[in-house]
Amino acid sequence: MSTPQILLVALGLTALIALVWMALAGPNPTKEAARRLEALRDRHSENTLDKVEAQMRKALAARRYKMHRLAGSESRAAALALRLTRTGRPITLQQYLYTSLGIGVGVALLVLLKTGYPPLALGLGVLFGAGIPHMAVGMMIKGRLNKFVAKFPDAIDLLVRGLRSGLPIAETLSVVSHEIPGPVGEEFKLICERIKIGKSMEESLQDTADRLNMPEFSFFTITLAIQRETGGNLAETLANLGDVLRKRAQMKLKIKAMSSESKASAYIVGSLPFIVFGLVYWVSPNYLGGFFTDQRLIVAGMGGLLWMSIGVFIMAKMVNFEI
Repeated sequence: MSTPQILLVALGLTALIALVWMALAGPNPTKEAARRLEALRDRHSENTLDKVEAQMRKALAARRYKMHRLAGSESRAAALALRLTRTGRPITLQQYLYTSLGIGVGVALLVLLKTGYPPLALGLGVLFGAGIPHMAVGMMIKGRLNKFVAKFPDAIDLLVRGLRSGLPIAETLSVVSHEIPGPVGEEFKLICERIKIGKSMEESLQDTADRLNMPEFSFFTITLAIQRETGGNLAETLANLGDVLRKRAQMKLKIKAMSSESKASAYIVGSLPFIVFGLVYWVSPNYLGGFFTDQRLIVAGMGGLLWMSIGVFIMAKMVNFEI
């Protein structure tokens, strides 16, 4: 059996195992039980807070878009441009594409000069050229969103104080844009600018919620929308929302602390084979040099990388908790 045939058989078996696992896994019993209990509580609870939370969840579900619509885009290029905008840095689409192309070509040339095997060089070039910039942008977006979440309850408290002092909601949004530093102030400044050019407050908030794509700001947007429709004390509603967001952040920190040991174990188990391979290759290049020249060892190495990637993915899912 030739090398391409072996590679195709390995990929086919991997795909078959993945499909069987997806077919037999079924829904998560814990999440399903929690969802049923939550639905039962919403249906029979007489607590006002529970009714408000149920109303917010229904409103969020009714306003849910498809993934590309949720990003506020109509094409993949527009979605990528919007993703770059979410980093908060002046990164253009051309710079991102040139960086990806440069990394891909550089890695492909290095691998080709080292191994002389064009398929491996092409595969690793595409993998690194597409993966490294994507991961870097994802890390920048995550860091900016974490900064937003950390300051957002303070912005809500400032809104509450402004409303209780008699200021209108549009004026309090402008105060937040000037008083709160970082991503929160930048986003509220954009909201105020949209309102000044003629957009309604609901449309401006919804545009920002679609672009940020984070539950905390979506809660804020839906709270204002519900209050505009049903009336009531907006300051009290926003004060309750700020308290809920702070408790949500505390719960995230508790879960992060409780799962830190499992995450450290997953990081060690996932990175140890690569570290050992690098150290052995550095000490004795001839011992592992066949993995870069012999086609059979190249296929075996690619199969090992594939199975290790599946294992790392499963471990990441096991230690990733949603709130």
